[in-house]
Amino acid sequence: MADRPRIAPLTDPGPEAAATLATAFGDRPPLNIFATLAHAPKMLEAVLHMGGFLLSGKGFPPREREIVILRVGWRAGSVYEFGQHTVLGRQAGLTDEEIVRLTEDSLDGWDDADRLLVAMADDLHADDKVADRTWEGLAERWTQTQLVELLVLAGFYRLVSGFLNSAGVELDPGIPGWPGQ
Repeated sequence: MADRPRIAPLTDPGPEAAATLATAFGDRPPLNIFATLAHAPKMLEAVLHMGGFLLSGKGFPPREREIVILRVGWRAGSVYEFGQHTVLGRQAGLTDEEIVRLTEDSLDGWDDADRLLVAMADDLHADDKVADRTWEGLAERWTQTQLVELLVLAGFYRLVSGFLNSAGVELDPGIPGWPGQ
């Protein structure tokens, strides 16, 4: 991550971005990621739309979704992504111990189904492809529709993590960083 924001969050966005932010957040201040994306109003709208769907729980269970997002965020070195999804992961049922375990190289301690999700994120980070063995295990558990969503989920949060790291988006108030910090 950059030492300081390379793209400062907008405090007074233009009308198009302001309308999108108002729809998403009402009177609440937007998260730093969205105030930063407000520099590109069409991109802001697209990211909110895609992220909103992926977080809706309509296609992939929240706990499993958060395992993937947290592991992707950790592998990408995105403290912002990891911090935001630490909060969401807890809400989805992940324990603090499981969240810490997502920052460890070992796959020990995970049941078979969760281990496959962690391995998938690791495979994508290492090779931009899910390994055959990992894929076979995932395909035994998830439908093809869910596999598509799983791949898009991991890819979307890899993209978001790269944006956050490169733009230098700072943690929002009250959001944890890495475990133990």
